[in-house]
Amino acid sequence: MKSKEIKQKYIELLLDINIARLARRYFGKSSGWLYHKLDGIDGNGKETDFTPEERELFKGALCDLADRLRQAASEI
Repeated sequence: MKSKEIKQKYIELLLDINIARLARRYFGKSSGWLYHKLDGIDGNGKETDFTPEERELFKGALCDLADRLRQAASEI
């Protein structure tokens, strides 16, 4: 799945996530960098996509968030 397809498929979920914090915490990058990746373009307007490593890191970040949300919910 291309990064643009990820954004289209999961836009409602992504709107509930603080993208700036996710980008900083898991990638050490700016929110702009992650938004560009999700749009499938780089800062110069050229087509881009997640590298395999970035894709795994993004997957791990979402899993970590899910685990943390489940833990918080179970403690309420």
